[in-house]
Formats: sequence, structure tokens, C-alpha cells
Amino acid sequence: MADTVENKQLLHLVFGGELENLKGVKFSDLDALDIVGIYPNYASAHVAWKSKAQQTVDNAHMRYFIVHLHRLLDPED
Repeated sequence: MADTVENKQLLHLVFGGELENLKGVKFSDLDALDIVGIYPNYASAHVAWKSKAQQTVDNAHMRYFIVHLHRLLDPED
């Protein structure tokens, strides 16, 4: 049974942590990564990302990311 565009799950992961420096994407402590959650679409992931990013705005080394899990799970799609 083929999935249609309307009912496909486009999963997105939101996570973040403190970077070692601002020129790269190497985390200073992998054990301290903040896994915010997995969301069913980009819009809801963006809301969560924005909320976490705003909470940590005073720490220049703290970064949050949105990972398109659906692209990793089905790269041919």
C-alpha cells in the first residue's frame, strides 16, 4: 500500500548543545546534549527549535538544530 503525500510522516528531530567554538559544529560535551524531541512535520519542529533557541539566547555557544529524519530514513524519496 503506497503512502500518499498527505499521510506521509516527515519526522524531524530537534536537539542542541554547547559548541566548542563558534566556527564549527563540534559539541563541547556530548553527554549534555539536549534532545528536545521528534516531531511529525517541519512546522512543529520549527516551533520547538525557536522556543529552545530563544531560551538560550544569552549563551552564544549554545546551538539548536533541526534534523530531517525522513530524509535519512528514506533517502530516495
